[in-house]
Amino acid sequence: MKDSIDYLVLGSGIAGLSFAALMAKKGKKVAVVEAHEFPGGFGHTFEMANKYKFNAQLHYVWNCGEGETVNLVLRKLGLDKEVTFERYDPEGFDHMYMPGYHVKIPASSELLIERLGDLFPQAKDKIRAFVETVNKVSDGLSNISFPIKAGTVFRKFGPISTALRYLKYTLQDVFDHFKLPKEAQTLLALQWPDFLLPPDQLSFYAWVMLFTGYQRGAYYPTQHFEHVMDSMVRVIEENGGKMYYNHEVSAFLLKDQQVYGVKGKHLLTEEEFELTGETVICNMDPKKAAQMIGWDKFSKSIQKKLDYDYSPSNYMAYVAVKDLDLQKYGFGKWNVFHTGHRDLNKAFYQMYKDTDYSNPSFAITTPSQLTTHRGDCPEGWQIVEFLTVANYAYWRPLKNRDEKQYKKEKMNILWSIIDQVEKHYIPDFRKHMVFKMTGSPTTNERYCWCPEGNSYGSNLSPRNIGIGRLDHRTSLKNFYFCNASSGYAGFAGTFWTGAALYQRLSGDQVFE
Repeated sequence: MKDSIDYLVLGSGIAGLSFAALMAKKGKKVAVVEAHEFPGGFGHTFEMANKYKFNAQLHYVWNCGEGETVNLVLRKLGLDKEVTFERYDPEGFDHMYMPGYHVKIPASSELLIERLGDLFPQAKDKIRAFVETVNKVSDGLSNISFPIKAGTVFRKFGPISTALRYLKYTLQDVFDHFKLPKEAQTLLALQWPDFLLPPDQLSFYAWVMLFTGYQRGAYYPTQHFEHVMDSMVRVIEENGGKMYYNHEVSAFLLKDQQVYGVKGKHLLTEEEFELTGETVICNMDPKKAAQMIGWDKFSKSIQKKLDYDYSPSNYMAYVAVKDLDLQKYGFGKWNVFHTGHRDLNKAFYQMYKDTDYSNPSFAITTPSQLTTHRGDCPEGWQIVEFLTVANYAYWRPLKNRDEKQYKKEKMNILWSIIDQVEKHYIPDFRKHMVFKMTGSPTTNERYCWCPEGNSYGSNLSPRNIGIGRLDHRTSLKNFYFCNASSGYAGFAGTFWTGAALYQRLSGDQVFE
């Protein structure tokens, strides 16, 4: 089939959906090509056993408050009254547990300093200095746009200079600079599954943006993530746009340094297709797309930016429980992060490099506690999800070599996690489980088409965050990148990425 449109969007991840919905709302002819059967990338929702719904990877999100990124995009689409969010408990949106210590991370920085100071009274001054610096860096980053403009630097010299001082720092570098106690470091960084990196690899910028973003407000969609994605799809279709599901792109159409379309086949019918557009928006992984087009077609400067390392991948366990009062055991409008280690770097490498999950560090999220909307499971039942890191380099060869052993080892990780859950949180948790399913890096690769099963595109290390990183520009005519690796990762980050590209190409403002 052949069709010509204004904007051909390759991929229905959140950045691609945001861009496509905004352009369709503006009256442009839009088509979205998606290899999966569901929209949303890692934001997609799938159903199992005709009764349980799980989100692929999102757990909680930020920048969804009034006047913030997600709200402004939804407002532009006319969805801000329909797509709403429930805020996590500001007294403790993350509950951190490690041997001998427990702290609730609050929205208030002063309360955070007080709580950590009570745990580590000898280090209270260091903790205060660290938290105050985090807030200064956050303020500076909010005023930085890359490339940096001289006028902005002049007006916001103080916070910007503070932020730039830490450009190449890892979170561990900053911990060491302020000489925080190891246990305080672990409690502060225990939401590491949000990045899938340990402190000694994680960009301080990335950590600051997420940590302070959640302090401003951690959220969960009132009607779950499926409603968010479906609402944007509806805007596209109601404004004349088309969604092509199960359409896998196999080649790009290129002439005179201009990408003008793609071709491929329908994954179910194997029917071949060809789609062209005046402008092509690449929501696919930029490096993968560049390899398909031809590395030599891009300028040397773009080639250098495309030479990024991928983020690690994750292990997910999706569980449904029955006849269990989670609130009785300390669960509610917050996430729980657990580690059996004092040192998060060692905990990470034990799982990632050694594939040793005998003492796992992991996150627990309970969607059924976050909203009264019962769209994810039958009444009286609840969804519980577990997340930790996993190494694609181990799981892909194992799956190829021995499918039975692959499934067994995935399930062994779940049982190891459940051992910790029953020991520290919910005795007899197993007895209440009525459904369980696990996912590995190969699951990400299959259902989200992410190379090496990566969870965030380019790695969230200092090398890939900040000045000189890849953006929407490709050096090819009418061809633009639009995904986490060419913008920012996560729910709010990809909303911003899609909307920012829309602004550049349309001249229409989304952000105030």
